[in-house]
Amino acid sequence: MKSKKVIVIGGGPAGMMAAGVAAQNGADVTLFEKNEKTGRKLLITGKGRCNITNFCDNDEFISNIPTNPRFMYSAINAFSTYDTVAFFEDLGVATKVERGNRVFPVSDKAMDVCDALRNFVLQNGVKLLTANIKALVQKDGEVLGVKTDSNESFFADSIVVSTGGKSYPKTGSTGDGYKFAKSVGHSVNTVTPSLVPLVSNDYFCKELQGLSLKNVALKVVENISKKEIYSDFGEMLFTHFGLSGPTILSASAHMKDMSENKYSVHIDLKPALDRETLDKRLLKDLQKFINKDICNSLFELLPKSFVPVLLRLCNIDPHTKCNSITVSQRYAIVDTLKDLTVSIKGFRPIDEAIITCGGVNVNEIDPKTMRSKIVPNLYFAGEVLDVDAYTGGFNLQIAFSTGYLAGMNSSLD
Repeated sequence: MKSKKVIVIGGGPAGMMAAGVAAQNGADVTLFEKNEKTGRKLLITGKGRCNITNFCDNDEFISNIPTNPRFMYSAINAFSTYDTVAFFEDLGVATKVERGNRVFPVSDKAMDVCDALRNFVLQNGVKLLTANIKALVQKDGEVLGVKTDSNESFFADSIVVSTGGKSYPKTGSTGDGYKFAKSVGHSVNTVTPSLVPLVSNDYFCKELQGLSLKNVALKVVENISKKEIYSDFGEMLFTHFGLSGPTILSASAHMKDMSENKYSVHIDLKPALDRETLDKRLLKDLQKFINKDICNSLFELLPKSFVPVLLRLCNIDPHTKCNSITVSQRYAIVDTLKDLTVSIKGFRPIDEAIITCGGVNVNEIDPKTMRSKIVPNLYFAGEVLDVDAYTGGFNLQIAFSTGYLAGMNSSLD
């Protein structure tokens, strides 16, 4: 019996999974990647360590997807986070589970994950071609194949689009998949950065650049409605342009329709202490350094670089002696430590985002197969879809699960 021909566009995690699974399922598969090497974006994930997935159950996985979580039910049930760990272990990539159930290769090398996926593809007989696909070949409402930018055409029974989003365009994610989707009648939801640092015009961010805070609590508030839209606990970082770090990146996923000063971030630098307890701790330090300037008396409580900023925010002369600090000044310090408010101007550019929010409208995709509801032999997988999640390995798992379904179903007769 003649093998079904499948073309996969894009050699990222979703594309390599789809290609390998389709070939494993008996299909004649060709994988097109515009870069010299597959998985370029994988190499920079997890700061070069590659956070493969999150070792959690399916319900926990779904709860970490803020955009179109219901669409992922079938995919995660077909190929779970546990399946991903087993898949890489079988490919020779030993894994370990770290804080927050994040899964990394024991080697701490993203290259090992890349190489394993590439070997999975090649060992299953996938033809890997370096070429930039510029268009889908169409006739009478059906996709027949693809055309390269050198005008060479390749034909297949099924086409899988797994071209990524628009984040990190230097890795090849330049939004090609959105163009392909639109060319056959799919709608594409507005594409914006997600899991991206935040820009602030507040002067103290630049003064505090490089200061990393651990174990802080933060919340994002929509300024007009005063509604809290997100809260988190963990690490964050001040930068020359504003805020970054894990909690900030996750918070950005909830900040839709960004406009200047629409949102503010409220940081509790001492979440383990309520206001009364914090005030007692502050009073203790003031008494300990009773004859010293206030600017030289808070280093046991706070990072050194934060002290001058704190005093300026509280309108306290840094050379005020501790024995002269008033009750109202003390309360101002406590209030600022419990609610440091940072106004947000906007997102950093999309090429600094970890992932893309928006993409191919999932209402037009069969969630059980990843097949287009508009074009019967066209499939989509990975970041090109309008599904995104928080940091912690969830986005790569979306790629693996949707890639698995696209590979399985594109190879069926």
